[in-house]
Amino acid sequence: MTRTDAIALIRRYYDAFNAGNAEGMLACLTDDIEHRVNEGAHRIGKEKFREFCAHMGDSYREQLKDMVIFANDEGTRAAAEFVVHGTYLKTDPGLPEAKGQTYVLPAGGFFEIRDDRISRITTFYNLNDWIAQVSK
Repeated sequence: MTRTDAIALIRRYYDAFNAGNAEGMLACLTDDIEHRVNEGAHRIGKEKFREFCAHMGDSYREQLKDMVIFANDEGTRAAAEFVVHGTYLKTDPGLPEAKGQTYVLPAGGFFEIRDDRISRITTFYNLNDWIAQVSK
C-alpha cells in the first residue's frame, strides 16, 4: 500500500463515521482490529468494535471537521487530526448527565495498516476538556 492508498483508506473510514455508517467503518478494518480509546477500554476484533459503534451512536451524535490525514511512505502507519463537533444524547455511565449538550473538541487518531485494512486505531482527545464543556 502506498501513502496515497493509506490516506484514502483513512478518509473512507472517517467519511463512513461522518455518515453514521458503522458497517462502512467496519469494512475498512481487519478482523482482529485493535481499538484503543483514550481513557477507555482496549478492544480486539470487529464484534467488539461493532458494539462500541452501537453504544456511541446511542449516546453521541458527532461530526468530524477540519480533517488532516498523514501517512508514512510505506502506507503502514497513518494519523489524522480533526475537530469533533458533537451532541451528548444519552448519559454514558460514569460521565455527566446528558441533556443534549454540544461540544467542540480537538482530537486525533493513529493507525496501523495491514493487508489494505486498518489493523489498529488509537484515539486521543482531552476527556477533562469534554467533561468541562458538557458540565456547563
